[in-house]
Amino acid sequence: MAGTKEIKTHIESVKDTKKITNAMYLIASTKLRKARSDLEQVRPYFDALRAEIKRIFRTVRDVESPFFYPYDHDTNPLDGTFGCLVITADKGLAGAYNQNVLKEAEKMLAQHPDTKLYVVGEYGRHFFAQKGIHIKKSFLYTAQNPTMDRAREITDILLEEYVQGKVKKIFIIYTDLKSSLASEANVTRLLPFHRSHFDAPAPGEKAFTEPIEFVPSVEVVLNNVMHSYISGFIYSALIDSFCSEQNARMTAMDAANQNAEKLLQELSLQYNRVRQAAITQEITEVSAGAKAQRAQRKKRQQRKEREVCTR
Repeated sequence: MAGTKEIKTHIESVKDTKKITNAMYLIASTKLRKARSDLEQVRPYFDALRAEIKRIFRTVRDVESPFFYPYDHDTNPLDGTFGCLVITADKGLAGAYNQNVLKEAEKMLAQHPDTKLYVVGEYGRHFFAQKGIHIKKSFLYTAQNPTMDRAREITDILLEEYVQGKVKKIFIIYTDLKSSLASEANVTRLLPFHRSHFDAPAPGEKAFTEPIEFVPSVEVVLNNVMHSYISGFIYSALIDSFCSEQNARMTAMDAANQNAEKLLQELSLQYNRVRQAAITQEITEVSAGAKAQRAQRKKRQQRKEREVCTR
């Protein structure tokens, strides 16, 4: 059994670890609030873009665009090389956040081996490197600070591959934060879009019937709007993944804090028991020593009395 010194050292070690996990919890909660605030600030702009795309389709229903399935072949499977943007974190300590995303990426590679990977996050880069899986493009900036500029850079690279016909479809694998208690790794087809994705009116939305003039043409206007919309979609996915990561880290650190509290209680109880046993043993030894000394004194006294009697 460990002594009081070893148990006390263990308690101090757990307390130091608990300070670290508690600090990480507070940092993650702060980052989560800031990321949600940034997303809420830009969301109205991209909602407006989506509304404008709907207006274009209601005005000119047969408009052609490389970002959409052909008007008469909306369910064309478009077999060929796929592109896949995988968004992970830069580090672990976030529960199953990274593993869930990477499992979805492995499923896609198993179903469609001819898939080019575009990876955000150091964790994902190391994972695919260890597996010997080729990465078409690795975005080396940190996943901890999603910005609109980075989303535009990712969009430009993906669209260049798509417009040149090097990839037929583009998917994005990210984590959707549904609530503070639930998040889910999503596989979403980014390109091409189905027209029905924009064609259906939102609940309570009024139909737009007035004619619209497009300069220089409806195709150019739609393509420009779609470029901004795709950038916004990727930016939203980056922030959503970042929020999910911080939420997962908060959950993991909270569980670590609870486990530390439980361990401290058990160690404190064990320490008190060992200390009490040591005190009891010391009392027993002192009592036994005193008893032995009394017995020795009694024997010496009896010996002296016998000597006196014999004289």
